[in-house]
Amino acid sequence: MTETGVWLIGARGNVATTAMAGARAVARGETDQTGMVTGRRPYSELDLPAVEELRFGGHDIRETSVVETARDLSESGVPDSETVEAVADDLREIDGRIRAGTAVNCGNAVADLSDRDRLEERFSVGEVVAQIRDDYETFRSDHGLDRIVVVNVASTEPELAEAERYATREEFERAVAEDDSDLPASSLYAYAALVEGHPYVNFTPSTGSALGGLREVARDEGVAHMGRDAKTGETLVKSALAPMFAGRNLRVMSWEGHNILGNTDGKVLEDEENEAGKLASKGGVLDSILPDIGHNRVRIDYTPSLSDWKTAWDYIHFEGFLDTEMTMQFTWEGSDSALAAPLVLDLVRLVAHADEHGESGLQPQLASFFKAPMGVEEHDLSRQFDLLDEYAERYLEDTA
Repeated sequence: MTETGVWLIGARGNVATTAMAGARAVARGETDQTGMVTGRRPYSELDLPAVEELRFGGHDIRETSVVETARDLSESGVPDSETVEAVADDLREIDGRIRAGTAVNCGNAVADLSDRDRLEERFSVGEVVAQIRDDYETFRSDHGLDRIVVVNVASTEPELAEAERYATREEFERAVAEDDSDLPASSLYAYAALVEGHPYVNFTPSTGSALGGLREVARDEGVAHMGRDAKTGETLVKSALAPMFAGRNLRVMSWEGHNILGNTDGKVLEDEENEAGKLASKGGVLDSILPDIGHNRVRIDYTPSLSDWKTAWDYIHFEGFLDTEMTMQFTWEGSDSALAAPLVLDLVRLVAHADEHGESGLQPQLASFFKAPMGVEEHDLSRQFDLLDEYAERYLEDTA
């Protein structure tokens, strides 16, 4: 396996920081790979890049350091302070590789987080893309990397209106050249990655590489990409539980989900424009598995005191034999970043593997990682896991 770099969009955020701190903690023997899908068989038997050897860099719109973010996170318990101090020097080194990013069309809630000069404040859209491409190339050449995997872990953008305007590569590239102010940051980062041949993963509900024009770029350039919106908590449970109701022919009349969370993501999702995309991907899972569901609603509320923790309460009202009405409730409570960070590392390793083996375009075997997996209509979690198992088995059989 060749040398792999990881370029994180939103590199000083909670998820990115936890992923980087976790990778360096694994490298230093401070923790193991519990929580990582690729840490168990059969995926651990694939020729994946070692977690210990991943090299990190990224973009961000904030000046705060990765170490500061890690220490802030440790106040709520994850990662603990001992782990943070054990990897602090590594995080400082990474911090030196983080460049000024763009928040173009990320909404006011995201722009307000910025405490540094952003790219769009100095450049046209075309120049922003050129600068991003240059940042990727500098990272690759400075560190002798054979591959860079770009992962978007930035805060959620508002939904893009009239996405069909960018249905082809020609239309997208014309929009860049003409300084189209409607193009969102996530798609600029994605385009810069794909046109340079770097695999791209959209961990967020933002547009990213979902535009038809960017899918065409990925096909033209032979680059792997996948997204959208990582499935880490409540929706993970839904995608495992909903098939039970469908399989037993129990009619779900109502499924109400109420989420409360702290941290920056919670604050950004207070803005209705930013929240809309998140709600769409969370609600769509049930609509797919239970097409006859009577009522399906998701709420997300910001609760500052929770810090990096989140809680979801779900109420399910269903009907069984003899028109008997019954209910089920569950509560999910977890550390947002501790749930998300290992998946970032998993996706980097698996997308790097796909790239190494010439697997370009969308990567359906990664559907289980996402709420709205691009190019995959199946939302039943067990069937999504089957896609990844089949992928691993194919390569392991070839090497047996």
